[in-house]
Amino acid sequence: MPLPLQGRVLAACLRPRLKATSKLGMEGGVPRCATTAAARLPMLRSMVKENRIVRTIEVHSGFSALVADAARASRAGTEVGFDCLWSSSLTSSAIKGKPDIETVTTSERLHIVDDVLEVSDKPILYDGDTGGAKEIFAFTVRKLERLGVSGVVIEDKCGLKQNSLFGTDRVQTLEDVDVFCEKIRAGKEAQVTPHFMIFARLEALIAGLGEEECLLRARAYVTKGGADGIMIHSKEKDGADIFSFMKRWRPEFPDVPVIAVPTTYNHVTEEELKEAGISICIYANQLLRASYNAMLDTATKILEAGRAKEVDGQILPTKKMISLIDDNTDKSPS
Repeated sequence: MPLPLQGRVLAACLRPRLKATSKLGMEGGVPRCATTAAARLPMLRSMVKENRIVRTIEVHSGFSALVADAARASRAGTEVGFDCLWSSSLTSSAIKGKPDIETVTTSERLHIVDDVLEVSDKPILYDGDTGGAKEIFAFTVRKLERLGVSGVVIEDKCGLKQNSLFGTDRVQTLEDVDVFCEKIRAGKEAQVTPHFMIFARLEALIAGLGEEECLLRARAYVTKGGADGIMIHSKEKDGADIFSFMKRWRPEFPDVPVIAVPTTYNHVTEEELKEAGISICIYANQLLRASYNAMLDTATKILEAGRAKEVDGQILPTKKMISLIDDNTDKSPS
């Protein structure tokens, strides 16, 4: 039976990576990441200095990290792929069937990060939610840095966390500026190397407080808190508030890295973001959202038919799925 289209594409993408990995050390066919924590840690900072947009995608498991590593496309005659991986609080909660209100502990989330580290040599940026109390955040920074994670993003909200995409439909309470600066400083003082990066995520636009408040906070987090960069966040579909903010921010802070997350304003291109001065573009949840529709459609078709044959054309054969991980398995489809 011929391999389905999705299977052929994924297998073709993954096979070169797995073969390359096997030359660097395979134990029983299991791919091992060919890098170390010390080598991975400075990667993101180095990429940002290259004056290009760092293309980043969310991963929530070792398998999704393999997919992110394997993804390649041709754009304007140039091969493109993802530069960095995003460990999302939202998707880490969703895969456990829990709300995105910091119900999943840091220890639980670091198990996911460790799975990703096992199979990918790309740098990882960690979604740190609010960071918790400054003492807890300092401890988190130490753990992330020791693992080889390149950076963490913490948001300037307090109280019970609400996902930013709710906007003003939910109460979004912002932390006191000085208190948040203290938290950033605690993280910077805790890190051991100069490579680890702390980004302050600005929620003023989400909370409906406007551009002036957003700029005030951004300045403080960088100059007083010592943040290495900022994340500017918006739920508006046109992205106009992001571009307006950047027009005022970049002349004042030309070298401070800025992260954008074009989830709601997804018509905006990477090139447009780069021209506005954005350093890192994060596709924050698309892989998990894509998997929901695929799984639901497959499950529904099995229920409708009372058997699984009808879904053969849209799923990987079992042996092919296994061979994506273990390159020593029998390649005959079944």
